[in-house]
Amino acid sequence: MFTQLTFNTIEAKPFLKWAGGKSQLLSQFQELYPAALEKGAVDRYIEPFIGGGAVFFDVVRTHSIKSFVLVDINVELVLVYRVIQKEPRKLITNLQRLAGEYLPLSEKERKAFYYSVRERFNSTRFEFDYENYSDGWVTRAAQFMFMNRTCFNGLFRLNSRGKFNVPHGRYKNPRILDPENILSVSEILQEAEIKCGDFTICEDWITESSFIYFDPPYRPLSKTASFTSYSKYKFEDEEQIRLAQFFRSIDEKYGAHLMLSNSDPKNEAPEDDFFEQLYTGYNIHRVSANRMINSNADRRGQITELLITNY
Repeated sequence: MFTQLTFNTIEAKPFLKWAGGKSQLLSQFQELYPAALEKGAVDRYIEPFIGGGAVFFDVVRTHSIKSFVLVDINVELVLVYRVIQKEPRKLITNLQRLAGEYLPLSEKERKAFYYSVRERFNSTRFEFDYENYSDGWVTRAAQFMFMNRTCFNGLFRLNSRGKFNVPHGRYKNPRILDPENILSVSEILQEAEIKCGDFTICEDWITESSFIYFDPPYRPLSKTASFTSYSKYKFEDEEQIRLAQFFRSIDEKYGAHLMLSNSDPKNEAPEDDFFEQLYTGYNIHRVSANRMINSNADRRGQITELLITNY
């Protein structure tokens, strides 16, 4: 049953730092949302790579949609979304405890505290029951969110053994939790199906009146810029091709409104037409973005990204 959005839910925003987050691009995206969204002809929003959810929260804030389907292959991320959906107040209590212990510490003590949380998180990773909801989910979600706010650049990265290995970040006053936002997000998520899996599972919910936004791991602009995996699953060119085939398939089968983001290879290689070939026949827009992740400060700055639509 659709619940009319309240002031608090309208103000909900991403609750995680997330590599590749789209907050900086929303004003440009809004110009390229499907006209059906403005006309109220979209009744379901689907995002198969939910990540930090910036576009999801923007669509919720600006449009009335009856239901949402949020999918990601990152089991830790999906766990956090589900905990916020089910037990936001317990999560807030756990985060308040972690923040209360961490913030008064010296820099050296904070570093040791962070690594102790990371070790607890990693030590239970392979035995943890991700299928059956329990109190342990709340504890794990709190650890995840704490590390997201206190690790280097808010990254999520697993090593070859499947362990979270992002180092401690040096922030003077990190905002470890925002209770009001967590409660607002929880209210929105009451209308959502939250699933863990490959992007193709979203097909079970697609109808003609759906709006699907794909935000996959970006194709690297160079060999040294590779950031194609934030879960144990790689997302390389063969996966980009499989995604394009799925995009085309559901367009032909359902006629839903489709939008997809990716990197623009022409920033580095003007002759690279990888995406033009994959998405022949679709509209390929270019939006301006800031290159945020690069170890060389001289190579940060304005670039373009692709926004591909079937409308």
